[in-house]
Amino acid sequence: MMDTAQGIILGLIQGLTEFLPISSSAHLVIVQHLLGLKEPMLLFYIILHLGTLGAVIAVFWPDLKKLWQEELLPVVEGFNSNPGFRSALCRARMTILILLATIPTGLIGYLFKKPLESLFTSPHAVGFALCLTGTLLWFTKYCKKKDGTIKTYQALLIGLAQGIAITPGISRSGTTIATGLFLGLSGELAARFSFLLSIPAILSAVSLELSSSTISTHTPFLPTLLGTLTAALMGYLALRYLLKVISHGKLYHFSYYCWLLGALALVLL
Repeated sequence: MMDTAQGIILGLIQGLTEFLPISSSAHLVIVQHLLGLKEPMLLFYIILHLGTLGAVIAVFWPDLKKLWQEELLPVVEGFNSNPGFRSALCRARMTILILLATIPTGLIGYLFKKPLESLFTSPHAVGFALCLTGTLLWFTKYCKKKDGTIKTYQALLIGLAQGIAITPGISRSGTTIATGLFLGLSGELAARFSFLLSIPAILSAVSLELSSSTISTHTPFLPTLLGTLTAALMGYLALRYLLKVISHGKLYHFSYYCWLLGALALVLL
Protein backbone atom coordinates (compact mmCIF):
# COMPACT_ATOMS: atom_id res chain seq x y z
CA MET A 1 0.00 0.00 0.00
CA MET A 2 1.30 3.46 -0.90
CA ASP A 3 2.26 5.69 2.03
CA THR A 4 2.24 9.50 2.26
CA ALA A 5 5.89 9.99 1.33
CA GLN A 6 5.49 7.81 -1.74
CA GLY A 7 2.39 9.76 -2.75
CA ILE A 8 4.27 13.06 -2.53
CA ILE A 9 7.21 11.65 -4.49
CA LEU A 10 4.91 10.42 -7.25
CA GLY A 11 3.10 13.78 -7.25
CA LEU A 12 6.43 15.57 -7.58
CA ILE A 13 7.42 13.34 -10.50
CA GLN A 14 4.02 13.81 -12.15
CA GLY A 15 4.14 17.59 -11.83
CA LEU A 16 7.66 17.95 -13.14
CA THR A 17 7.24 15.55 -16.06
CA GLU A 18 3.62 16.01 -17.18
CA PHE A 19 4.36 19.06 -19.31
CA LEU A 20 8.02 18.55 -20.09
CA PRO A 21 8.15 16.26 -23.16
CA ILE A 22 9.67 13.34 -21.26
CA SER A 23 6.50 11.32 -20.45
CA SER A 24 5.08 11.56 -16.96
CA SER A 25 3.57 8.07 -17.32
CA ALA A 26 7.01 6.60 -17.99
CA HIS A 27 8.46 8.23 -14.90
CA LEU A 28 5.55 7.11 -12.75
CA VAL A 29 5.91 3.50 -13.93
CA ILE A 30 9.68 3.52 -13.33
CA VAL A 31 9.48 5.25 -9.93
CA GLN A 32 6.61 2.97 -8.86
CA HIS A 33 8.81 0.01 -9.77
CA LEU A 34 11.75 1.41 -7.78
CA LEU A 35 9.49 2.10 -4.77
CA GLY A 36 8.28 -1.48 -4.81
CA LEU A 37 4.65 -0.61 -5.56
CA LYS A 38 3.44 -3.53 -7.65
CA GLU A 39 -0.16 -2.53 -8.33
CA PRO A 40 -0.87 -0.30 -11.38
CA MET A 41 -2.66 2.42 -9.30
CA LEU A 42 -4.37 3.75 -12.40
CA LEU A 43 -6.90 5.79 -10.44
CA PHE A 44 -4.10 7.45 -8.47
CA TYR A 45 -2.41 8.47 -11.71
CA ILE A 46 -5.69 9.82 -13.06
CA ILE A 47 -6.26 11.93 -9.94
CA LEU A 48 -2.71 13.27 -10.15
CA HIS A 49 -3.70 14.56 -13.57
CA LEU A 50 -6.33 16.73 -11.87
CA GLY A 51 -3.49 18.52 -10.14
CA THR A 52 -1.67 19.17 -13.40
CA LEU A 53 -4.98 20.12 -15.00
CA GLY A 54 -5.18 22.90 -12.43
CA ALA A 55 -1.74 24.06 -13.56
CA VAL A 56 -2.90 24.18 -17.21
CA ILE A 57 -5.95 26.24 -16.24
CA ALA A 58 -3.82 28.65 -14.21
CA VAL A 59 -1.26 29.22 -16.97
CA PHE A 60 -3.76 29.42 -19.83
CA TRP A 61 -6.50 31.26 -17.92
CA PRO A 62 -6.34 34.29 -20.26
CA ASP A 63 -6.85 31.98 -23.27
CA LEU A 64 -9.72 30.16 -21.58
CA LYS A 65 -11.34 33.43 -20.59
CA LYS A 66 -11.04 34.67 -24.17
CA LEU A 67 -12.55 31.46 -25.56
CA TRP A 68 -15.50 31.83 -23.20
CA GLN A 69 -16.12 35.51 -23.86
CA GLU A 70 -15.51 35.52 -27.63
CA GLU A 71 -16.62 32.02 -28.69
CA LEU A 72 -18.69 30.05 -26.18
CA LEU A 73 -20.76 32.83 -24.62
CA PRO A 74 -21.99 34.21 -27.99
CA VAL A 75 -23.04 30.67 -28.97
CA VAL A 76 -25.01 30.27 -25.74
CA GLU A 77 -26.60 33.70 -26.05
CA GLY A 78 -27.49 33.14 -29.71
CA PHE A 79 -28.98 29.68 -29.15
CA ASN A 80 -32.56 30.95 -29.31
CA SER A 81 -31.89 32.98 -32.45
CA ASN A 82 -31.04 30.97 -35.54
CA PRO A 83 -29.12 33.71 -37.40
CA GLY A 84 -27.35 34.73 -34.20
CA PHE A 85 -26.53 31.13 -33.32
CA ARG A 86 -25.09 30.33 -36.75
CA SER A 87 -23.02 33.50 -36.76
CA ALA A 88 -21.63 32.82 -33.28
CA LEU A 89 -20.90 29.20 -34.18
CA CYS A 90 -18.84 30.30 -37.17
CA ARG A 91 -16.73 32.49 -34.89
CA ALA A 92 -16.15 29.71 -32.33
CA ARG A 93 -13.34 28.28 -34.44
CA MET A 94 -10.79 27.33 -31.78
CA THR A 95 -13.42 25.72 -29.57
CA ILE A 96 -14.71 23.63 -32.48
CA LEU A 97 -11.18 22.55 -33.43
CA ILE A 98 -10.49 21.45 -29.85
CA LEU A 99 -13.71 19.42 -29.78
CA LEU A 100 -12.93 17.83 -33.17
CA ALA A 101 -9.39 16.94 -32.10
CA THR A 102 -10.76 15.29 -28.96
CA ILE A 103 -12.68 12.74 -31.06
CA PRO A 104 -9.69 10.64 -32.27
CA THR A 105 -8.20 10.81 -28.77
CA GLY A 106 -11.41 9.46 -27.29
CA LEU A 107 -11.74 6.70 -29.89
CA ILE A 108 -8.20 5.45 -29.30
CA GLY A 109 -8.69 5.56 -25.53
CA TYR A 110 -11.95 3.62 -25.78
CA LEU A 111 -10.71 0.97 -28.23
CA PHE A 112 -7.27 0.35 -26.75
CA LYS A 113 -7.75 1.13 -23.05
CA LYS A 114 -7.15 -2.42 -21.77
CA PRO A 115 -3.98 -3.30 -23.72
CA LEU A 116 -2.47 0.12 -23.00
CA GLU A 117 -3.24 -0.20 -19.29
CA SER A 118 -1.22 -3.44 -19.17
CA LEU A 119 1.89 -1.50 -20.23
CA PHE A 120 1.85 0.39 -16.91
CA THR A 121 3.42 -2.68 -15.30
CA SER A 122 6.16 -3.10 -17.93
CA PRO A 123 9.28 -0.92 -17.48
CA HIS A 124 10.79 -2.43 -20.65
CA ALA A 125 7.84 -1.40 -22.81
CA VAL A 126 8.04 2.07 -21.28
CA GLY A 127 11.77 2.25 -22.00
CA PHE A 128 11.20 1.45 -25.66
CA ALA A 129 8.42 4.06 -25.88
CA LEU A 130 10.71 6.67 -24.30
CA CYS A 131 13.30 6.03 -27.00
CA LEU A 132 10.60 6.61 -29.62
CA THR A 133 9.64 9.88 -27.91
CA GLY A 134 13.26 11.00 -27.93
CA THR A 135 13.54 10.30 -31.66
CA LEU A 136 10.36 12.24 -32.37
CA LEU A 137 11.64 15.23 -30.38
CA TRP A 138 14.99 15.12 -32.13
CA PHE A 139 13.48 15.68 -35.56
CA THR A 140 11.71 18.86 -34.41
CA LYS A 141 15.04 20.66 -34.78
CA TYR A 142 14.47 20.57 -38.54
CA CYS A 143 11.00 22.14 -38.40
CA LYS A 144 10.53 25.58 -39.88
CA LYS A 145 7.64 27.45 -38.27
CA LYS A 146 5.08 28.70 -40.75
CA ASP A 147 1.42 28.96 -39.88
CA GLY A 148 -0.04 31.22 -37.22
CA THR A 149 -3.45 29.59 -37.69
CA ILE A 150 -4.51 25.98 -37.34
CA LYS A 151 -6.53 24.09 -39.97
CA THR A 152 -9.07 21.34 -39.37
CA TYR A 153 -6.90 18.50 -40.66
CA GLN A 154 -4.00 19.71 -38.49
CA ALA A 155 -6.21 19.70 -35.40
CA LEU A 156 -7.43 16.17 -36.15
CA LEU A 157 -3.88 14.86 -36.61
CA ILE A 158 -2.79 16.46 -33.34
CA GLY A 159 -5.79 14.81 -31.66
CA LEU A 160 -4.70 11.48 -33.16
CA ALA A 161 -1.20 12.04 -31.78
CA GLN A 162 -2.69 12.73 -28.34
CA GLY A 163 -4.56 9.43 -28.54
CA ILE A 164 -1.38 7.53 -29.37
CA ALA A 165 0.32 9.24 -26.41
CA ILE A 166 -1.96 7.32 -24.04
CA THR A 167 0.78 4.71 -24.34
CA PRO A 168 3.08 4.91 -21.26
CA GLY A 169 6.42 6.34 -22.33
CA ILE A 170 5.00 8.34 -25.24
CA SER A 171 4.95 11.95 -24.06
CA ARG A 172 1.58 13.61 -24.59
CA SER A 173 2.96 17.14 -24.69
CA GLY A 174 5.99 16.12 -26.73
CA THR A 175 3.98 14.15 -29.27
CA THR A 176 1.24 16.73 -29.79
CA ILE A 177 3.58 19.73 -29.94
CA ALA A 178 5.99 17.89 -32.25
CA THR A 179 3.08 16.91 -34.51
CA GLY A 180 2.02 20.55 -34.67
CA LEU A 181 5.55 21.59 -35.58
CA PHE A 182 5.81 18.89 -38.27
CA LEU A 183 2.53 20.17 -39.72
CA GLY A 184 3.98 23.66 -40.04
CA LEU A 185 2.55 25.38 -36.96
CA SER A 186 4.55 27.90 -34.99
CA GLY A 187 5.90 26.68 -31.65
CA GLU A 188 3.64 29.04 -29.73
CA LEU A 189 0.47 27.89 -31.50
CA ALA A 190 1.42 24.20 -31.32
CA ALA A 191 2.00 24.46 -27.56
CA ARG A 192 -1.14 26.52 -26.96
CA PHE A 193 -3.35 24.09 -28.86
CA SER A 194 -1.68 21.09 -27.24
CA PHE A 195 -2.36 22.23 -23.70
CA LEU A 196 -5.87 23.50 -24.38
CA LEU A 197 -6.56 20.13 -25.97
CA SER A 198 -5.37 18.37 -22.82
CA ILE A 199 -8.21 19.85 -20.76
CA PRO A 200 -11.13 17.83 -22.26
CA ALA A 201 -8.87 14.76 -22.49
CA ILE A 202 -8.02 14.86 -18.79
CA LEU A 203 -11.61 15.57 -17.78
CA SER A 204 -12.84 12.65 -19.89
CA ALA A 205 -10.25 10.27 -18.45
CA VAL A 206 -11.13 11.30 -14.90
CA SER A 207 -14.85 10.86 -15.57
CA LEU A 208 -14.36 7.38 -17.02
CA GLU A 209 -12.15 6.28 -14.15
CA LEU A 210 -14.53 7.64 -11.51
CA SER A 211 -17.36 5.65 -13.08
CA SER A 212 -15.36 2.44 -12.71
CA SER A 213 -16.47 -0.09 -10.10
CA THR A 214 -12.89 -0.49 -8.82
CA ILE A 215 -12.04 3.10 -7.97
CA SER A 216 -11.82 3.00 -4.17
CA THR A 217 -9.89 -0.19 -3.43
CA HIS A 218 -6.25 0.82 -3.83
CA THR A 219 -6.28 4.62 -3.56
CA PRO A 220 -5.43 5.90 -0.04
CA PHE A 221 -6.84 9.37 0.59
CA LEU A 222 -4.00 11.37 2.20
CA PRO A 223 -1.16 10.26 -0.12
CA THR A 224 -3.44 10.96 -3.08
CA LEU A 225 -4.40 14.43 -1.82
CA LEU A 226 -0.85 15.52 -1.04
CA GLY A 227 0.45 14.00 -4.26
CA THR A 228 -2.16 15.91 -6.26
CA LEU A 229 -1.32 19.24 -4.60
CA THR A 230 2.37 18.64 -5.22
CA ALA A 231 1.66 17.79 -8.86
CA ALA A 232 -0.28 21.05 -9.28
CA LEU A 233 2.54 23.25 -7.97
CA MET A 234 5.34 21.47 -9.81
CA GLY A 235 3.24 21.31 -12.96
CA TYR A 236 2.73 25.06 -12.97
CA LEU A 237 6.48 25.70 -12.71
CA ALA A 238 7.34 23.06 -15.34
CA LEU A 239 4.78 24.42 -17.81
CA ARG A 240 6.11 27.96 -17.51
CA TYR A 241 9.61 26.64 -18.16
CA LEU A 242 8.56 24.56 -21.18
CA LEU A 243 6.84 27.50 -22.86
CA LYS A 244 10.12 29.44 -22.66
CA VAL A 245 12.04 26.51 -24.17
CA ILE A 246 9.56 26.21 -27.05
CA SER A 247 9.74 29.94 -27.75
CA HIS A 248 13.47 29.47 -28.37
CA GLY A 249 12.96 26.42 -30.63
CA LYS A 250 14.84 24.07 -28.31
CA LEU A 251 12.27 21.29 -27.84
CA TYR A 252 14.69 18.75 -29.33
CA HIS A 253 17.04 19.18 -26.35
CA PHE A 254 14.76 16.85 -24.36
CA SER A 255 15.48 13.98 -26.75
CA TYR A 256 18.80 13.21 -25.03
CA TYR A 257 17.10 12.73 -21.68
CA CYS A 258 14.40 10.47 -23.19
CA TRP A 259 17.01 8.30 -24.89
CA LEU A 260 19.07 8.01 -21.70
CA LEU A 261 16.16 7.15 -19.43
CA GLY A 262 14.69 4.77 -22.01
CA ALA A 263 18.02 2.93 -22.35
CA LEU A 264 18.36 2.67 -18.56
CA ALA A 265 14.85 1.24 -18.27
CA LEU A 266 15.59 -1.33 -20.96
CA VAL A 267 18.93 -2.40 -19.47
CA LEU A 268 18.53 -2.10 -15.70
CA LEU A 269 14.85 -2.73 -14.89
